Amino acid sequence: MSESAISYAALILADADVEITSDKLLALTKAANVEVEPIWASIFAKALEGKDVKDLILNVGAAGSAPAAAVGGAAAEAAADAPAEEEKVEEKEESDDDMGFGLFD
Repeated sequence: MSESAISYAALILADADVEITSDKLLALTKAANVEVEPIWASIFAKALEGKDVKDLILNVGAAGSAPAAAVGGAAAEAAADAPAEEEKVEEKEESDDDMGFGLFD
């Protein structure tokens, strides 16, 4: 519960364009009557130091598509086709029948 409270406090501070510090996180959780160990506030404050939390939230899914966007032309098409071929290979699984014996033979 304390991790969630600290996360929400960090989001509140980010939304208000206030610097996220351990003291501010603890003040918000205390105002909400949530008991939080100070270590969690320190960990979150250090992890989010110098980061734009709004930008992190808005671009969560964008990181996976960035390499494909950087590749152009025929190379992009080849890169897009490669994962589809790998998926087809993974779908083939050997069954016990292919080995000549079954579990209950």
